[in-house]
This record gives sequence, structure tokens and C-alpha cells, in this order.
Amino acid sequence: MNAILRVLLFIAVWLLMISFFFPPYQQLQRDRAAYNDLDAQLGEQKAILSRLTRQVALLKNDPTYLETIARDRLELMKAGETIFREAVRKDR
Repeated sequence: MNAILRVLLFIAVWLLMISFFFPPYQQLQRDRAAYNDLDAQLGEQKAILSRLTRQVALLKNDPTYLETIARDRLELMKAGETIFREAVRKDR
């Protein structure tokens, strides 16, 4: 009878310890998943920042790039210049 009580007491203490440590462990797992998501977003944002920083530097320092952007995106042209553009079909 004494041995059975010891086993039951051991099981009760073990279950009590698990009940104290399991919720924080679940929170730790959720926090790690959130950290990994934020770390991935940080990597994406760093890549975007790098691309935009390079683009700003080119716009400030490279007249050829600035001219290309002005011609392409803003549809500007030099005096006396005629621009021919290929028509894009939407049904493709």
C-alpha cells in the first residue's frame, strides 16, 4: 500500500510540474514562430531598402539612368524626337 501511494504521489507531482511548465513552453513556441516571421519580413524589407537606396543613388549621380527613367516612366522626349512604342495586346 505504501508503494502504491508513492507511485501515485510521484505521478501527481509529475503532472503538477507539467501543468506549470507546459503553458510557458507553448508561449515560447508561439514567440519563436512570430520571431521567425518577423525575421523573414526584416530580410524582405532590407532587400527593398537596398534596391531603393541604389535607385536613389543612380537617380542622383547617373544622368543616363535618369534620362532612361524619364523617357520610360514619364514618357518624356527630347525636342524634335519621335518615339515609337510597340502596342501591347491584352488578349495574350
